[in-house]
Amino acid sequence: MKAGFVSLGCSKNLVDTEVMLGLIREREIELVNDPAEADILIVNTCAFIQSAKEESINTILKMAEYKEPEKGHCKSLIIAGCLGQRYGQELLDELPEADGIIGTEAWNRVTEVIDETMKGNRLVVKGEEEIIYDASVPRIPTTPKHTAYVKIAEGCNNRCAFCAIPLIRGRFRSRRLEDIVAEVKALAADGVKEIVLIAQDTTNYGHDLYGEPRLAQLLRELCKVEGIMWIRSLYNYPRFLSDEVIDVMASEEKVVKYVDIPLQHASNEVLRKMRRPDTREQIVALLNKLRQRVPGVVIRSTFVVGFPGETEEQFNELKEFIQEQRFDHAGFFTYSREEDTPAAAMDDQVPEAVMQDRYHEIKAIQSLISQEINESLVGQVMEVIVEGHTDEGTAYGRSYRQADDVDDLVYIEDDTTSKIGDVVKVRILQGFTEDLVGERAE
Repeated sequence: MKAGFVSLGCSKNLVDTEVMLGLIREREIELVNDPAEADILIVNTCAFIQSAKEESINTILKMAEYKEPEKGHCKSLIIAGCLGQRYGQELLDELPEADGIIGTEAWNRVTEVIDETMKGNRLVVKGEEEIIYDASVPRIPTTPKHTAYVKIAEGCNNRCAFCAIPLIRGRFRSRRLEDIVAEVKALAADGVKEIVLIAQDTTNYGHDLYGEPRLAQLLRELCKVEGIMWIRSLYNYPRFLSDEVIDVMASEEKVVKYVDIPLQHASNEVLRKMRRPDTREQIVALLNKLRQRVPGVVIRSTFVVGFPGETEEQFNELKEFIQEQRFDHAGFFTYSREEDTPAAAMDDQVPEAVMQDRYHEIKAIQSLISQEINESLVGQVMEVIVEGHTDEGTAYGRSYRQADDVDDLVYIEDDTTSKIGDVVKVRILQGFTEDLVGERAE
């Protein structure tokens, strides 16, 4: 048998895909990239917001076309991940093209679902208990060989009014510290140079196991692993971004000076309605502390516009905050009304047209800021991990300033000899809204 995979959504979902790939290969099922060759097609879905659900459904229907003899020979189409966890039997009933559903708590049963669907049975498997993978589970990384995501915790205890993740992924639960270290050692032995720590709430890591957050301790232990060059931490919830974590970032060379903090808004009233525990004043104090104690720190954040009840004045507060703080990278989303969340029941929903206007306005503000910051980098020399080559053969990659998949790139003029995974020194020649252009400095 041959199996093909499509992985949608966030990097946390991608790790689940990589683990399922490992379990499938262990069964000696051949993995293929071309869906036309596959007997089994698995779509690992996202259900975070409405647009992600739509992308998931469209992808499922596209993969279903390979059941048609003129396009492929797929006999089993399986829906995995968040969409399956949230809608289960309803999804199977509504999509006759689908043969099986695997929820987020049932990735370990992927081969069982394959076996059943290949017998002609249609089934939903959501899992009976909350689970998280460990270092002993087989895994096939799909990222470039030099970079790997490591999921250090699953689920979320933060009940933000707009977010369905706790309904899908369950309560927050951490992996044991020594297990994470074991996985990173194995990745380093395979040639990985950059480790990206991920969780729904990374800074809360270890709280459930040890009675207090242990991200700082984890970072220090990972810095001891030979072969690792960069350690990056994403999804750092501001409440637990402690002085100890900041000290590690400032003092440990391997911990990149890059902080990803989803802040969501800057109006205290909107933050309160969102059920976020921080105030604008606390956020500003944290950002000031980061910049003072970690010189050269790069800060990324994400924000929601159009949350129910957001007034023009409150939106102006957010715009003012963005202009004042000058984030190196920032992502913006229009509010998505997700069923069963507190915000979905709020009466004062913002019209779609207003949300779109606000989204484009604030994106334009950030684009100008990003361009000015990138222009200020001209003349600096940075270490860059080569990620690939353009059609013309020119190399491109990322510095410590850029996280994989979400940030811009550094293009290296006249460099056609660097290989993927090489670390090269690059002098920045030009800065644009999204990318940097440089030349080899050695």
